[in-house]
Amino acid sequence: MHILIRSGGLAETMSRYLIRRIEESPKITLHPFTEIDGLEGEGRLDRVRWRNNQTGTIEVKGIHHVFLMTGASPNTGWLDGCLALDEKGFIKTGPELLPEDLRTGQWPLSRSPYLLETSLPGVFAVGDARANNVKRVASAVGEGSISIHLVHRVLAE
Repeated sequence: MHILIRSGGLAETMSRYLIRRIEESPKITLHPFTEIDGLEGEGRLDRVRWRNNQTGTIEVKGIHHVFLMTGASPNTGWLDGCLALDEKGFIKTGPELLPEDLRTGQWPLSRSPYLLETSLPGVFAVGDARANNVKRVASAVGEGSISIHLVHRVLAE
């Protein structure tokens, strides 16, 4: 597992207890001063490209899942033009999506987006990056569970 950290470390945003557990895990590699530079794949996520902002080094890893923890200010600018965002940069989903958002995004389906579905069919957003989210871990976990149910619904269409 890889954790990309835009700053130099986790101390500013996480409890010491959690930081210690992450640092002690042999299964987790921390990448400070690093941001996602690109997502690659055909029909699904196959690779993630990231860039160290201090060295300029770019790495590409075969990864099929990405989870974002953006904090109070979303780092979703890289999604602009791909997904509908609100004025603060949070990802709009389901009922938050206005008819204009769907027209701009060229929503191709006759149905409306599902509860946690973004302006791109089959792409869901949960947690703090989502507009009007409760900003609590329990809420994000619940949204994640709901999104799995919705992903199955999309796959069955």
